[in-house]
Amino acid sequence: MEIKKAEFVASNTDVDKLPKEPLPEYAFIGRSNVGKSSLINMLTGRKNLAKTSSTPGKTQVINHFKINDNWFLTDLPGYGYARTSKSKRRDFQKMIKDYLLNRKNLVNVFVLVDSRLEPQKIDLEFMEWLGRHKIPFSIVFTKLDKLSSNQIAKNVRRYQRKMLEKWESMPKSFKTSSVTGTGRKEMLDYIEKLNELVRDKL
Repeated sequence: MEIKKAEFVASNTDVDKLPKEPLPEYAFIGRSNVGKSSLINMLTGRKNLAKTSSTPGKTQVINHFKINDNWFLTDLPGYGYARTSKSKRRDFQKMIKDYLLNRKNLVNVFVLVDSRLEPQKIDLEFMEWLGRHKIPFSIVFTKLDKLSSNQIAKNVRRYQRKMLEKWESMPKSFKTSSVTGTGRKEMLDYIEKLNELVRDKL
């Protein structure tokens, strides 16, 4: 897939006010500071489409971007950032869950995990929640440029072993770097394939 057009559409905290256009939609989410905004910019080929920050927790609303006029990319708030207040975290959690449970044109959730870290409890619990609610998702390993190829393979295998303790099989996964562009073609091709499968069902 070639990204010819990527434009910001809206920011919202109220799921009822999200864009009504019945286009295929793909959500991006992960722990704060996992590199979500950088990955979105890399995928779309736009340097500043999603706002990046050295301060975790920058995204605090649901951001919608329309890509090529035929699908939505949704940037969701990160989870697990301890410096936000408990009430703020509860608000984020409710907003995210309302979105994931009620957004009818949501095709897939891309769950970003830092490839440098061992499997994190909060990521595993979130993916288990998605599974229980039958919400399709894929894992996106980020920041591959920080590791050697051997370290990458070792860390991904460790993640697979941990997940297979509870899952019958691994979900679709991607290895990415917003610095080198690794994984861009694979992710965009996957989205294009899913678009073709769901186009007549929305």
